[in-house]
Amino acid sequence: MQTVVLVLVEVLIVIGLSRLVGLAFRWINQPLVIGEIVAGIMLGPSLFGLVAPGLASTLFPPETIPFLNVLSQVGLIFFMFLIGLELNPKYISGNLEIAVLTSHVSILVPFSLGTLLAVLLYPLVSNASVSFTAFALFLGAAMSITAFPVLARIITENNLQRTRLGTLALTCAAVDDVTAWCLLAVAIAVARTGSIIGAFPTIIASLVYIGLMMTVGRTFLKRLATYYRRTGRLSQLVLALIYMAVVASALITELIGIHLIFGAFLLGAAMPKNAGLVREIAIKTEDFVLIFLLPVFFAYSGLRTEIGLLNKPELWALCLAVLAVAIIGKYVGTYVAARISGIEKREASALGWLMNTRGLTELIVLNIGLSLGVISPLLFTMLVIMALVTTFMTSPLLERTYPKKLIKLDVVDQEPEEIKADTPDGEDFYNRPYRILVPVANPNSQKGLVQLAAAIAINYQQPAVVYPLSLIEFQEDYAFENTPQEANKVIAQRRQQLEELISRLEPLEARSYMHPIVCTSSNVARETARIALLEQANLVLVGWHRPAFSKNRLGGRVGQILTNAPVDVAVFIDRGQERLERLLVPYSANIHDDLALILALRLLINRDTCRLLVLQVVAENQVKNEHSYELDTVMEQLPQSVRDRIDIKIVEAIEPIQAVVAASETVDLTIAGTSRAWGIERQTLGRYTDQLAIECRSSLLITRRHSQISSHITSVLVNEKLEVKR
Repeated sequence: MQTVVLVLVEVLIVIGLSRLVGLAFRWINQPLVIGEIVAGIMLGPSLFGLVAPGLASTLFPPETIPFLNVLSQVGLIFFMFLIGLELNPKYISGNLEIAVLTSHVSILVPFSLGTLLAVLLYPLVSNASVSFTAFALFLGAAMSITAFPVLARIITENNLQRTRLGTLALTCAAVDDVTAWCLLAVAIAVARTGSIIGAFPTIIASLVYIGLMMTVGRTFLKRLATYYRRTGRLSQLVLALIYMAVVASALITELIGIHLIFGAFLLGAAMPKNAGLVREIAIKTEDFVLIFLLPVFFAYSGLRTEIGLLNKPELWALCLAVLAVAIIGKYVGTYVAARISGIEKREASALGWLMNTRGLTELIVLNIGLSLGVISPLLFTMLVIMALVTTFMTSPLLERTYPKKLIKLDVVDQEPEEIKADTPDGEDFYNRPYRILVPVANPNSQKGLVQLAAAIAINYQQPAVVYPLSLIEFQEDYAFENTPQEANKVIAQRRQQLEELISRLEPLEARSYMHPIVCTSSNVARETARIALLEQANLVLVGWHRPAFSKNRLGGRVGQILTNAPVDVAVFIDRGQERLERLLVPYSANIHDDLALILALRLLINRDTCRLLVLQVVAENQVKNEHSYELDTVMEQLPQSVRDRIDIKIVEAIEPIQAVVAASETVDLTIAGTSRAWGIERQTLGRYTDQLAIECRSSLLITRRHSQISSHITSVLVNEKLEVKR
C-alpha cells in the first residue's frame, strides 16, 4: 500500500510540474510538449537527483519505477491511437508526388548519415551484446523521424494550414510518419531477433496484419461509422469496445514481435475518418491521456536521462556530432528534394526547418531503443538533447526564414487586396488609407464596436479600411481542435460569423470597407500588436472585457494591448446607445486627450448631424488648460461648418471625474484619454484606475496614444479644404 501511495504522490508532482513548466515554455512561444519533456528531465538525476539526491531517492525509489512504466506504456498506446486517428488521408492527397520525393529523401539522407555515424559511435557507446545492424538501424531511425503531431500544431499556431508551405509540410510529415514507423518496426524486429534474416518472419507477419487491418478490419470499422451516422453519438459501451480494440491490436503487434504502439497506431489509422466520429473519440480520449498519462511518460523518460553522463569534453563533442548529423541530414535532405521539385528557396528552407521537428515522437523511439538495450543510457541522453534542441529551434528558425508577413501572401484562395498599403511620397501621403484594426472576441455581441470603427474611419472622401479581427486561441498543443483540419473548420465558422456581423452594419456602404481577418493565436495581445504593424493600422479599437481574476476593467488582455501595442489604442465600453449624435471629450491637454479629441473630430467631420462638447475642468483659481499646439492648428484648419458644431465648456470642480460623469448623462459617447485627471492613468505595475469607466453614464471610449505625430486627421483636413475650395 505504501508503494501505491508513493506512486500517487509521484503522479501528483509530475502533473503539477509538467503543467507549470509547459506553460512557461508556451510563454516563450515554444510547444507545450517541450516544457513537459524538460519537466520530466528536471525530476530525474539530471537536476533533482543532482541537487537533492536524498529527497529524490525518497520520492522516486526504484520499486516505484515499474508502476510509472506501466502507466507510461498505457499512455503511449492511446497516444499512438490518437496519432493514427488524426492521420487523415486528406493530408496525403495534395502535392503527393512532391511530398513522396521530399519526405523520402528527408528520411534517406539523415538515415544514411546516421548509419555512418553509427560506425563511429558503436565502439564508443555500445557493447558486443548489441548487434551493429540493430544499433545502426535504430540510430538511423532516430535521425530521420519527424514528429507529425508537434509539426501539425506548429503549423496551426503559425496560421500556415491554408498556405502552400503548410499543406506541403503536412503531406510530407504524414508520408514521413508512415515510412519512419515502418523503418522503426524493422529495426525492432532486427533488435529482437539479432539479424535481418531472423527478422523476416516478424516482418512478414507484420505485413500480413497490416493487410488484414486495412481490408477486413477497415470493413468492420466502417459499421462503426454507419452506427455513428444513425445515432449521432458514441455510447459508453461502444467506446469501451473501441478501447478494447486498441489494446487488443497493441497486444497483437507485441506478440508478432514489433511493439505495442504499432498496433494502437494501426487501429487509429484504419478507423473511418467520419469527422464527427473522429472528433468525439478524440475529445473523449485525449484529456486523460494528455493530462495524466503522457506527463508520467515524460517523467519516466526523465528518470532515465542523466545529463551528468556527459562528463568529458569528448562526450560533449560526440553529442554535438549527433546533433549536427540530425539537423544537417534532415534539413539538407528536405531542402535539396524540395528545390529539385521546383519549390523556391525560402519555402524549401522553411520546409526543412519544419521537418526537423522531432518532439515527442523521437522520445517514443528512444525509449523503445533503451528498453530493448539497443542504445545505451549515454546515447539515450545525447539523443534526448537532440530531440529537445531540434524541436526548440523550429519556431524561431521558421519565423526567421519565413516571417509572418509572407504568410499572408502565401494563403491559398485568398481574396485580392483591394487597398494597397504602400503609396508614393509627397501629395499621395494624404490619400493613404485610414486603417482601424478591431479585435472582435464575440461577433454576436460586438456590432456596436465595429459600427463605431466604421463611423471613425469612413468619410467617403479618402480611402479607409476596417479590419474586424477574430483571433482563435488554442490553449492546448495536442488538443484535437488544434489539428490543421479542425482549425480550418473553426476559422471558417468564425469568418462566417464576422460576415454575418458585417451584413448587419449601417449604412450599407460601410460594409464594403470591411476586410475581416481570422487566424489562430497562442497569445491574443501579442498577435494583435503584430497584425497592427503588419496591416499598418492607424488605430486599434478594442472592446472592454472584464478579466477573470480582477475587477479592473482595463486589465487582462485589454491592459496588455494598451501597454504593448505599437500604435494608438482605444478601448470601447458600450452602454448600448446606437446613436452617435452627441459627443463629449474631457480635455486636459495631454497627448492621450489629444487623441480623444482627434477621434471626436473625425466623427464630427464624417457625420454632419454630430455635435461635440469639449469639457475642460479646472479647480478654483487655476489657469485654464491650453490646447496643444497641434490641436490649435487643427482647429484653425477646420471648416466653419465643423467649428459651428463644437462647444468648448470650462467648469470649476474639485473632483474632475464627477464633472465628467455629470456631463456624460446628456451625451451618446464620451471619449477620454488615459490620464490622471479622468481616473484611468496607466500605472507602473500595469494596473489602471478606472473610476470613469465604472461611473460614466454614456458609452465610453478610452484612448491611449502611442506617437505624438498625428495621422488620424491630417488627411481629412486636406480633403475638407479641397471640398471647400470646390
